[in-house]
Amino acid sequence: MLFVCLGNICRSPMAEGAFRAAASRYGLQCDVDSAGTASYHINHPPDPRAVATALGKGVDISSQRARQIAREDYYSFTHIIAMDGANLAGIKAQAPRDATARVALLMDAVAGREGMAIADPYYGDEALFAKVWEDIAEGVEALAARFAIEGVGIRL
Repeated sequence: MLFVCLGNICRSPMAEGAFRAAASRYGLQCDVDSAGTASYHINHPPDPRAVATALGKGVDISSQRARQIAREDYYSFTHIIAMDGANLAGIKAQAPRDATARVALLMDAVAGREGMAIADPYYGDEALFAKVWEDIAEGVEALAARFAIEGVGIRL
């Protein structure tokens, strides 16, 4: 499972951490990572507000480092999950013709919220980060539950 946003310092690191926690609760065995479509923050840690928000929910994302999505990701992950439509379009545009990963929006996993974006909190305050965490948590919970119901015990 690869979660992708623009710079890989806010939304996708939070999604990676939230999904790791959800997968653990459901007993799923999976590889989870995050990346960005842009190269702005390569090797940077997550935004301190993202770290604080996740930590407040019992999830430590402080050791993550930003990276850009790479060609091999389209083969090594079965699912690439975008945070918004612009990043979804970028992921699809970069995809090799023979890519094997399924590409979707995170909120497509939530009934009634299909097609909705996870807001980018980068220019916002702590309250926006908290709201973004709640949206991400809802999306990853729906994904993890679906994989648990389907009996997925392989690398997602």
